[in-house]
Order: sequence, then structure tokens, then C-alpha cells
Amino acid sequence: MKIDRFRIAEGSKFDFKAHPTDFTGDYTDKKQAVKDLEANVARLRELQDVLYANDKYSLLIVFQAMDAAGKDGAIEHVMSGVNPQGCHVVSFKQPSSEELDHDYLWRCQKNLPSRGMIGIFNRSHYEEVLVVRVHPEYLTYQQLPDETLKDKDIWKKRFRHIRDWEQHLSENGTQVIKFFLNVSKEEQKARFLSRIEEKHKNWKFSMGDVKERSHWDDYMKCYKEAIEATSTDFAPWYVIPADKKWFTRLAVSEVIVKKLESLDLKYPVLGKDHAAELLDAKKMLEAEK
Repeated sequence: MKIDRFRIAEGSKFDFKAHPTDFTGDYTDKKQAVKDLEANVARLRELQDVLYANDKYSLLIVFQAMDAAGKDGAIEHVMSGVNPQGCHVVSFKQPSSEELDHDYLWRCQKNLPSRGMIGIFNRSHYEEVLVVRVHPEYLTYQQLPDETLKDKDIWKKRFRHIRDWEQHLSENGTQVIKFFLNVSKEEQKARFLSRIEEKHKNWKFSMGDVKERSHWDDYMKCYKEAIEATSTDFAPWYVIPADKKWFTRLAVSEVIVKKLESLDLKYPVLGKDHAAELLDAKKMLEAEK
């Protein structure tokens, strides 16, 4: 699969029309996609093991999307084969009072993956230039200085904060890849109705989701500007078609596998002293009666 078609190049414009939500490439049905996903899940487990042993890099995977785009399902299916001890998922919801007493990046900073780990942000610091921008009244809860609240360039400055922070992470070993799961408004409606009509899905539905749907155009504008401003060579955005969940999951897995492969990870090479210790340990074990 050619993943570059999903990647937004640094400094380029993001046009929704160039990224159809129902795109499936050469896949005409889900059978082959499911097989290829299984292969990627197995490969991801291998790469995770080397990532952990190498202990120099970590991987941060960011998921952003409109409601019902399939973030939870993508995380569940793509990461189904990895060792749970090497993966950490954080879902960012309404900030707590403690979090509001710090800058908006603080809660993300303290949840970053350590070296050798894969961290997943289900929603992220980008909420601060998306939902907070669509609902600017949320800024008043952040206890910001008056000059910051009144700054007409507040969003441009937040884009700069985010770029600088992600560059800092990259230069210190945390590799960052970001996914926007691009679902159509029509498909979102169908999934909402499914959540209402099927009892076992009722728990997933919230009236707030429908209310946010009325801000669809505002969200699309904010996503466009945020992605254009923060897709960089060191922390790229991938706009993944999300109307077909089976293709979404495959595309996400393909990007993650290729990213880890690009690091050219190797298992640590033992020094002479350590190798000699292993030989001694082997002799002692074999000598046991």
C-alpha cells in the first residue's frame, strides 16, 4: 500500500476533496484487507519487541477524528497483537481541575511513552486547537492571563507551541505519527443511528455527539488549519479514509509498521564481558544434576 497518498507534506495545503472518505485503493472487499492487517499485526509485534530491547526510541501515535469515526476500533484491531506491557493508551477527555492548573500541554507531557514503549493518545493536545477553538468559551476555564485570552493570534501561537513541542520530542527519541480518521457526515449519521437502534450499542451514544454534529463545518475548518500548520517531517499527519472500517485499520497498521521499520532497529549487541558471563551461566546450568 502506498501510504504517502495519506500523508500531508510539511508546508502543503490540505484539501478534503483530495481525500475521499470512502477510498479503498486496490482493495475491492475486506477479505484481502483483513489478511493483510493480520500480517501487519504480527509484524508489529516483532517490531515492538526490538523497540523495547533497543531502548533508545519510543513511538507516540495520535488519533483525532469526529465522533464515530472508528478511533477505538482502529486501536483495538491494530494493536491486538502487541505485548500489553509495551503499550500504553491514554484517552483525553474534559480536563480535570488539576490539569487546568497547568499549561495545556502538561497532561500530555506526563503521559508520554518511555523509551522502548508505544504510547497512544486517543484524542490529544490537538483538542486545544479543535474543540476549544470551536467552543472558545472553554478558554475561560483555563485560567489564562487576560493578555493571552485577548490575543488575536492565540491559535497560531498554539500551533507553534505544538510544533516546537513535537520537534523537541522527536529530537529526544520519541517518534510521533498522527492520524486523522476522515469520516463523512453521512457515514457518521448512519453510525449514530446504529448506536440508537441496536441495544448493545446504546451505551456508545450521547446526545452531546449530535449537538457537536451541528458544528461540523467549523470542525472541518479547524482540522484543515491545524493539520496544515502542524504536519511536519518529524511529526506528520496522515489523513486516513474512515467510511470503511476494515480499510481504515489496514491503512493505520501500514503506516505504523513502516514507521517502525524506518528506524532500522536492532537488538543490542553484547559486550565481551556480558558474552563471557552467558557462557559461564550456561556451563553452570548444564553442570547441575
